[in-house]
Amino acid sequence: MTTSAENRTERIREIVCDILELEEDEVTETSLFKEEHGADSLRAIEILAALEKQFHVVIDQTELGRMVNLQGVEEVVAEAAAK
Repeated sequence: MTTSAENRTERIREIVCDILELEEDEVTETSLFKEEHGADSLRAIEILAALEKQFHVVIDQTELGRMVNLQGVEEVVAEAAAK
């Protein structure tokens, strides 16, 4: 993993934890936002909007179905950044 990818991963975790009001050690790469952390659809939209602003990308709302955990969010952001 490159330094920029590591920085992106770290920033994604910070954004998600801030919006979900969780400590960073409470969220793993595969813990499910909705089922394990009580996130609702509004929080998902907030995460998407914050990621778009932070990384200067456009993420289609259809990608929300993949953004169920940190791993999914990282993949979606990486794909959006590669466009």
